[in-house]
Amino acid sequence: MSRHIKKPQSALLLGAGYVARRIAPDLVQRGWDVTVTTRSGETPLRNVTCLPFHGPASEALKTAFVNADMILTSIPPMRDGNDPALDALAHLTPSANWVGYLSATSVYGDRKGRWAFEGEAPTPSLERGRARAEAEVAWVETLWPVHIFRLAGIYGPGRAPFDKLREGTARAVIKEGHVVNRIHVDDIISAIHLSLKTPNPQIIYNLADGHPAPPQDALDYAAGLLKQAPPPRVDVNHADVSKMARSFYAECKRINADRARRELGWTPQYISYRDGLEAILKTETTT
Repeated sequence: MSRHIKKPQSALLLGAGYVARRIAPDLVQRGWDVTVTTRSGETPLRNVTCLPFHGPASEALKTAFVNADMILTSIPPMRDGNDPALDALAHLTPSANWVGYLSATSVYGDRKGRWAFEGEAPTPSLERGRARAEAEVAWVETLWPVHIFRLAGIYGPGRAPFDKLREGTARAVIKEGHVVNRIHVDDIISAIHLSLKTPNPQIIYNLADGHPAPPQDALDYAAGLLKQAPPPRVDVNHADVSKMARSFYAECKRINADRARRELGWTPQYISYRDGLEAILKTETTT
């Protein structure tokens, strides 16, 4: 008597950025068939299917999109807010009951250091925030089962200040009263898995550790873990600070993530930069 073999669930990751590269092996380990897209159609990720995507969608990508059980996109919008994935795929109808869009807390704009909540209207003042806000609306208007994750500043293995501190190139850019919101990449992944278990289409979740802090505090702590002196300070208005770097100090807010905690039962493993940096350094020294 033949036994029925259950087909693995399939995941389509549009874009292979930092979060996608981290979640892909995790999904594979959980038994998913994973397809990722890159511009070249090549990826260092193992045990995944990789499809090229840079402009029009191939027939293979269209098929993967329509048939996937879950879809997660991390492709950033263009400057005008147009989303490359939607431009190529919006005419199709996915069968997935969960579609995730990785957005950014830049949509909130400047809140003068106040807390920002998902129920508030976005008021972005920078070009990248406006583009994100417009892309969010475009995804929601598809009426697909879209779940939006507004991510704070992402850090994790390979994205921490230790290398720059070791090289002596790290410096702390100072602006009085400024704070940075952070989220460890593994805490993003845990929230996504919880959302997959309890889909709630058209929902928006902030993801941040809930402990915003001045950027120099995190750098000083990382330097202390390396038993180094704190890196040099430079004022945000100093000529050596690039226009792009200065723009990150133009807006100040504190990101509230209580909705994800309450509705998903999500608890960040790394509740502040201290826990996250300690774990990253420990991983570096044991591998």
